[in-house]
Amino acid sequence: MDFFNMKSCILCPRNCNIDRAAGQSGICGMTEEVRIARAALHQWEEPCISGKNGSGTVFFSGCNLHCVYCQNVSIAAGKKGKIVSVEQLAEQFLALQEQGAHNINLVTPSHYVPQIKAALLHAKEQGLTLPIVYNTSSYEKTETLRELTGEVDIYLADLKYTDAILAKKYSHAEDYFSVAAKALQEMVRQVGEAQFVWPNESLYHAEYEDGMLMKRGVIVRHLLLPGCLADSKQVVRYVYETYGDTVYLSLMNQYTPLPHVKNYPELNRKVTEEEYEELVDYAIDLGVNHGFIQEGDTADESFIPDFECRTSNPPSSNT
Repeated sequence: MDFFNMKSCILCPRNCNIDRAAGQSGICGMTEEVRIARAALHQWEEPCISGKNGSGTVFFSGCNLHCVYCQNVSIAAGKKGKIVSVEQLAEQFLALQEQGAHNINLVTPSHYVPQIKAALLHAKEQGLTLPIVYNTSSYEKTETLRELTGEVDIYLADLKYTDAILAKKYSHAEDYFSVAAKALQEMVRQVGEAQFVWPNESLYHAEYEDGMLMKRGVIVRHLLLPGCLADSKQVVRYVYETYGDTVYLSLMNQYTPLPHVKNYPELNRKVTEEEYEELVDYAIDLGVNHGFIQEGDTADESFIPDFECRTSNPPSSNT
């Protein structure tokens, strides 16, 4: 089956079967035209991704989940963004490399996998050498992910819930965990155990030390939501019992209640220090060694980038 067929799109688990090539759009809200909301150096990822210079981050418009608490709602709904060709997308990758990015970070890319793969191949022919980060909700088809084998070096993957009731209520995807668990298995199969490198030094396996950059591997992110501590613990347990220290866990406390959660009063608050500390302590007690935590009051809107169609200038060699 041709999973790249935009005339009957089944790239993601929604299986919309709509003709994106003819300008139709499914749940992701996007046609086959690539729309990006931002392409710039980004400092707010995990330290081994952002490093000193920043991650070369490309935010794609549209999303197949539409979580009710989405922090990037303007682009998830497709209301922001600039249409680019595959060649122009490749130019963005090269421009970010020229600016000193440590990697190319593809944010919410699921619905553009065919175009992204073509742009990556084109950019690599033109001299792109940076690691490629696939930054995803993990609501992914394994068949689609397999098409990226050899193209993606790092998976920066959410695992939002184990509870189907929460997944249905907050992300309109009752099957989220079963889908995401299979997707995560495929990601680990592709890239294996984490590899890090000191800037400008050769690649080697090692536990993460401050200042090192990830060159290959999987980071599983989990955002703690207000009142969802019990399910968050189940997420941590599942990841650790399934993968041990093969993957890195990133436990986030940065949830920010924005105006569009007014119909979900239980989400209309920040996570408390006590809730987050209990989750971190739980992970430590389980034996988690490889991971990242957030300190201080990170639940601030400054963590939400400005999505005003900012793009990087094409590399000087191409002008």
